[in-house]
Amino acid sequence: LRKENPSGPIPAAVQVKETEDITEEAVSSTLRRALAFFSSIQAHDGHWPAESAGPLFFLPPLVIALYVTGALNAVLGPQHQIEVIRYIYNHQNEDGGWGLHIEGHSTMFGSVLSYIALRLLGQPSHTTAVAKGRQWILEHGGAVAIPSWGKFWLAVLGVYEWDGCNPMPPEFWLLPNIFAIHPGKMLCYFRLVYMPMSYLYGKRFVGSITSLVQSLRQELYTDSYHQINWNKARNIVANSDLYYPHPLVQDMLWGFLHHLAEPLLKRWPLSLLRNKALRVAMDHVHYEDQASRYLCIGNAEKVLCLIATWVEDPNSEAYKLHLARIPDYFWIAEDGLKFQSFGSQMWDAGFAVQAIISCNLNEEYGPMLQKAHEFIKASQVQEDPNGNFKEMYRHISKGAWTFSIQDHGWQVSDCTAEGLKSTLLFSQMSADLVGEKMETQRYYDAVNVILSLQSNNGGFSAWEPKRAFRWLEKFNPTEFFEDTLIEREYVECTGSAVQGLALFRKLYPSHRRREIDAAISRGIHYIKDTQNPDGSWYGCWGICYTYATWFAVEALTACGNNYNNSPTLRKACEFLVSKQLPNGGWGESYLSSQNKVYTNIEGNRANLVQTAWALLSLISAGQAEMDPTPIHRGIRLLINEQMEDGDFPQQEITGVFMRNCTLNYSSYRNIFPIWALGEYRRSSLFA
Repeated sequence: LRKENPSGPIPAAVQVKETEDITEEAVSSTLRRALAFFSSIQAHDGHWPAESAGPLFFLPPLVIALYVTGALNAVLGPQHQIEVIRYIYNHQNEDGGWGLHIEGHSTMFGSVLSYIALRLLGQPSHTTAVAKGRQWILEHGGAVAIPSWGKFWLAVLGVYEWDGCNPMPPEFWLLPNIFAIHPGKMLCYFRLVYMPMSYLYGKRFVGSITSLVQSLRQELYTDSYHQINWNKARNIVANSDLYYPHPLVQDMLWGFLHHLAEPLLKRWPLSLLRNKALRVAMDHVHYEDQASRYLCIGNAEKVLCLIATWVEDPNSEAYKLHLARIPDYFWIAEDGLKFQSFGSQMWDAGFAVQAIISCNLNEEYGPMLQKAHEFIKASQVQEDPNGNFKEMYRHISKGAWTFSIQDHGWQVSDCTAEGLKSTLLFSQMSADLVGEKMETQRYYDAVNVILSLQSNNGGFSAWEPKRAFRWLEKFNPTEFFEDTLIEREYVECTGSAVQGLALFRKLYPSHRRREIDAAISRGIHYIKDTQNPDGSWYGCWGICYTYATWFAVEALTACGNNYNNSPTLRKACEFLVSKQLPNGGWGESYLSSQNKVYTNIEGNRANLVQTAWALLSLISAGQAEMDPTPIHRGIRLLINEQMEDGDFPQQEITGVFMRNCTLNYSSYRNIFPIWALGEYRRSSLFA
């Protein structure tokens, strides 16, 4: 991309000493350097290609699925396989194991899946790194202690028995809607992952037992494979992996289904019910495949649906279409080839546009903005899911923006709000500079989606309206995640939605005014109500308190709150200032998300992305009126840490999901320092 988009000469690097004032020239020069670099890595269609990876359980299931279906060498050529192997080796921990994610401690889930992937890709068991990985697995109890998702994949491969898995009955898809536990009321990710899982479980599908599979049966366990007590193994999970232990009521349910329901469902006449349930499960698989153009909602579901369509019919068109879209998930970087979450193209572009516009250098970077504008317009979903989508438990999507691209098809409240904000900002700029604005109806459609995702308590959910009771989380079967079972409200989604609606109300004051006023008022109430006693908010999609506090602060200030009239904002500023490090930055560890207690990065290192989040909050909230010193100190760090080519260094991961797993958004390291510097420059807060 940099060869295609040469930026030309850039200003000299700037360094601001502790004893020196920060000048407008220093800030402007740093911004021009950063924007020149950022423009050089923009793709021709207007988005910024970037890594969206980090979890170590993304890639091995793909390798397993391709091995089972016989497509491993067809999809992953020799160079692909070399880069996959390099990626896995690069993220092996010193103790020999692999983590849930690349920054985490070793886990049975990460270690067993990574070990199997290496062996399926031809790595001998006696090589030093592989042998060390096996040693870690055996020292921690062997593969019987892998969590439920791992047990599933091992059963599909043939190195674990289905009797050692807790039931995933496909009859779940036949339940009447009046049931409290119903697939249509579940979080979409949970629903769509367990949909193909239940099909494969119901079929008790096992791949070919090759000599390599037989060898793995001997390598992964402390006992002889045929002497393992599989019933007991159902509920064995290594301590290293156990983040969400099963409550007793859940284990009782699995025991009932395993010992009583499953044996009956295998026998006639109830076997007829099982066959019907399998057909219904696959109907849902095919619907979701077609609705997402075979991208699926994410990589976990993608691989599961791929293997389910192959099991149903190895020669099917659906399976071939799945294979064709696997490369959409590939990303190759310095550490090797990885399997992305599903891409963050739209999410990144929405933030990037706002960051660039904040710099007040639009005339200099018009071409970059115009390309981004075209991409965002092209990315809006312009139709609802096909057919009777409500019967397939889908929500409206016309007018929404997804996290990635239009093909993905899944509406998200905050992505839609950031897309709305970006396009509204463009609508106020010269068409000669940034291109023609969107049609008015498309703004209305976006607003309609956002309003539809507000809950009764004023908060906004992410993908679908909240449909289930909170107590259902007690049945969350994924031992390494929390809050996976039902949709819920998020401060980040609420913050984005309130900002988007507030800007829309300003520009289109007569459209659905009463509804929008009420939605904003309730959203602000939710934000104030969920503030922690120390002034922070807990973040679910970024790390962690720093991230959520930024969304909350921006929503409050978008609705007329400021440092002087809002105790909520004053508390937020006090919280952020209290976490500032001696070097002027902020650095929050992923352990904050995991343990729900603010934790500095090891060694009290600063992270530039989190520093930018804190600075954006303080600038927006009006901290400068009280004491601008914390802001100056943070800006000085951003200026001084810029690299020679205008880029900013890649540091610790700043994204997170399900409380316990990190996700790297590599574009953040460019977007947010630019945004913070831009707001600082626009606010004329020079020392």
